[in-house]
Amino acid sequence: MDIRREIDFNRIRRAIEYVDENFREQLSLNDVAAHVNLSPFLFQRMFTEWSGVSFRQFVQYTSVEYAKRVLRESKTTPLDAACTVGLPGVGRLHDPFVKIEGMTPDEYKNGGESLTVNYSFADGPFGTILIASTPKGVCYIAFVDNETDALHIPKSKFPNAVYVNVTDRIQQDALLMFTKDWSALNKIKLHIKGTAFQMKVWEALLKIPMGNLVTYGDIARYIENPDANRAVGTAVGQNPIAFLIPCHRVIRSIGDFGGYMWGPSRKKAMIGWESAQIKGGQVPGRYKV
Repeated sequence: MDIRREIDFNRIRRAIEYVDENFREQLSLNDVAAHVNLSPFLFQRMFTEWSGVSFRQFVQYTSVEYAKRVLRESKTTPLDAACTVGLPGVGRLHDPFVKIEGMTPDEYKNGGESLTVNYSFADGPFGTILIASTPKGVCYIAFVDNETDALHIPKSKFPNAVYVNVTDRIQQDALLMFTKDWSALNKIKLHIKGTAFQMKVWEALLKIPMGNLVTYGDIARYIENPDANRAVGTAVGQNPIAFLIPCHRVIRSIGDFGGYMWGPSRKKAMIGWESAQIKGGQVPGRYKV
C-alpha cells in the first residue's frame, strides 16, 4: 500500500471507530468529516470507495446491529432499542430496520412470530430444491440432500414463524426458472435480508447475464469497491437464494470454478446447463429484490 492510500485508509479507520463509539449521538456526515479533517464531499466519496456503502448506510447498519443486540434481551421493547441507539421513537428505527433485516423491529423481537413461511420441495435438473416464501416474496432457495434437516437455516432466520408445507403461487413462479418459459421470471419478488454490502453484491449478481461468468474482482469493481475481493467472496457465499441469485456464475480470477455452497459439481452442471439454454435460443427474464 502506497503512502497516499495508507493515509486514506487510516482516515476511514478512524472514522469507523468514531462512529462505533458515538453512533448513539446520530452523527452527521459533517461531524465525522471534521473529525478526520476532510471536507464533507471528499469524505463521502472516500468513505464509499473504501467501505462499499455510503456514510448514511453505514450509520444505519451500525444502529440496527446494536438495536438487534438490545432486542435479543428478554425484557426490552422496540422503543427501548430505538432510545438506546439515540433515536426519538420506533418510527425512526422502523425504516432502516426493514431495509436491512427484511422485517420490522417487532417481528425481529418476536422471531417472526406473526409471520407465515410456506415451504415445499421440488425436483429440479440439479437435485431436490427447498423453496420457502413469505407474502413478500421468496425468502430461501437451496439444494438439499436430506429433507429432514433442510429447514434448519430458514428457521434460524425466523425461529418463531409458522412453517406450512404448501406450494404457493410465489414458489411456482420462481420454479419457472428451470423451465423454458423465461418470460414468467418478471413476476418473481424476493424477501431477503442482509447487510448493505451483501445486498449490493447480491444485486450485482442479479445483473450477470445467463451463460456469462465473472470473477470476484469483476463484482468488486462493479460495486465500485475494487479492493474488496475477499469481502465480495464472503457475501457471494452467504447468498440465501440458490440459482435465482446466480452466485454460481462467479469464478476465480485464475479461471478455476472455485467452491460452491451446494457443491462444486452442481456448480459446473449449472454453468453447462445454462450454456445449453443459451445455445437453444432461450432468453432469461428479470426479477426484483
